[in-house]
Amino acid sequence: MTNGELMLDQISFIGGGVMAEAIVQGLLTKKLVSPAAITVSEPRKERREELKRTCGIGVSDRNIGAVASSKIVILCVKPQDVNNVLTELEGRLKDGQLVISIVAGTRLHTISEGLRYDAIVRVMPNTPAQFGEGMSVWTASAAVSAGHMEDARTILGALGKELFMHDEKFLDMATAVSGTGPTYVFLVMEAMIDAAVHLGFPRHIAYELVTETIRGSIIYAIKSGKHPAELRNLVTSPGGTSAAALYQLEKGGLRTVVSKAILAAYERSRSLGERDVSAHGRTRGS
Repeated sequence: MTNGELMLDQISFIGGGVMAEAIVQGLLTKKLVSPAAITVSEPRKERREELKRTCGIGVSDRNIGAVASSKIVILCVKPQDVNNVLTELEGRLKDGQLVISIVAGTRLHTISEGLRYDAIVRVMPNTPAQFGEGMSVWTASAAVSAGHMEDARTILGALGKELFMHDEKFLDMATAVSGTGPTYVFLVMEAMIDAAVHLGFPRHIAYELVTETIRGSIIYAIKSGKHPAELRNLVTSPGGTSAAALYQLEKGGLRTVVSKAILAAYERSRSLGERDVSAHGRTRGS
């Protein structure tokens, strides 16, 4: 697929939150689609006006209308709102459309059954996608055509790196590791900045020291190709400052806390999917 071909497609977003804006910005930055070809359906008037002003895209407060005019429909609502959206859009999709869902924890069969439509892609992106530095893990239903797979890959590629998984079970794992991952990094950044301020640095200098150190360390790790443990050993001298700091981190159970945090996020993602299945079953049975 070429960029010119993708620009012929109309793309609609159901939900205009942070991740929807991240994807819109990624698509526009890469010039994969014109602003006129994008419509965001969002219930909040002030948010619609903000997106229209900052991105130059079309906005609407009607999900059904947005879906009817689009080749690609991207679901960006919160997990607690997805069942209402599925009920509203049930039976509204037509052959040839592709549905891409970034709703955390909501499984392919839940979306397919709710919409009565089979061509579904499920994605777990993260917020760095707004700057083309995202990590998106995705999977697709059997009904997704080769052409639609390329559409999805092209869209997600505009947001950073993308990784396709044949087994949907990896999406809940990705939610815990890469989807929620920036949260862990931001907390570590915050803790390091606060510690630097406690030592006596002005906050703006502490911020620069920490962000550049983390950025440089990540680039170093990627370019070196070495395991993090090896890199850590390279900079840890006997009796040195790194050894003293690492002793306290290990004593405080850093590894265990991080592992428990990721496990908690994974279990939460799975529980969201189980809740959606149960709730949707009641909706369809009424």
